[in-house]
Amino acid sequence: MNTLALPALASRLTRSALAAGVLAACQLAAHATEPVTVQLRWVAQAQFAGYYVAQAKGYYRALDLDVTIKPGGPDTSVAQVLAGGGADLIVDWMPTALAARERGVPLVNVAQSFARSGMQMTCRADSGVRSPADLKGKTVGVWYSGSEYPFLAWMAKLGLEVGADDGVKVLKQGYNVDPLLQKQADCISTMSYNEYWQVIDGGLTPEQLVVFSYADQGVSTLEDGLYAMEAKLQDPAYVERLGKFVAATNKGWKYAIENPDEAVDIILDADASGAQTAEHQRRMLVEVGKLIDLSTGGALAEADYQRTVDILLSGGSTPVITKAPEGAWTSVVTDAAQKYQ
Repeated sequence: MNTLALPALASRLTRSALAAGVLAACQLAAHATEPVTVQLRWVAQAQFAGYYVAQAKGYYRALDLDVTIKPGGPDTSVAQVLAGGGADLIVDWMPTALAARERGVPLVNVAQSFARSGMQMTCRADSGVRSPADLKGKTVGVWYSGSEYPFLAWMAKLGLEVGADDGVKVLKQGYNVDPLLQKQADCISTMSYNEYWQVIDGGLTPEQLVVFSYADQGVSTLEDGLYAMEAKLQDPAYVERLGKFVAATNKGWKYAIENPDEAVDIILDADASGAQTAEHQRRMLVEVGKLIDLSTGGALAEADYQRTVDILLSGGSTPVITKAPEGAWTSVVTDAAQKYQ
């Protein structure tokens, strides 16, 4: 080879390498992942199977999303995490979210995971409780940190004063079912997918229990929903990103409900504590599946929203919220999600 041609050859090779590099960079940019962080209300369990399954099956990655799932717990204030910029989305119950909004945290419901409520009051049959009216004079376990709001609305509807001698005595309930098993309370708060089954595992049979579903009592409020900060929803690109997240999560829920055994394995892998069992998580997933309406695509039903607001306003002298919220929910994210379903 003519040595004089070497510089020209090197130049051509360099240009080719640069062109290939530019092309690769462009392709990478075209498929660059967008970060989304979601803060859960509670620890990793089948209550949140849709998120974990969507991540494990690659549904988020398929839409160019890099998703971080942050477990919660009893000391986690998801509204504070959102307000502090620690997450793009939080999973919260609507009573807690609307109360936080009234206190000045401008969060907005952008999708509704659970179409139905799983909240219950579970009582020992030997306590003499047969109807809601029988709660008068009884001791009931109640969760706080936001979970008390539907209970307070229910008691107001029944005309029973909370804490009064002639009303309902409240035991601040921890996140276990010991008060019922040890007869420290006549009734306790349970979720249809979790604590109720802990009571059964604790030795009581369904025949030894009387269960009041909040939905049956007409005081059910919306539970697990997705919330984002209001100001960020003014950015169309941000809305589009959240729409992708909702679409992928819906796909995760569908797969989890249709493939419970695989979904439970994914949940157990995500459980950092190692405390969850396959049996309990499978039961939980079956019950959670009854609360989800896959046909909605995660869209909030306005009638359910209005019912929740009406219940929260009906608390007599201690309403959960003092006025009807404005701008507390939007369909822009679920509308954006439709093109990715």
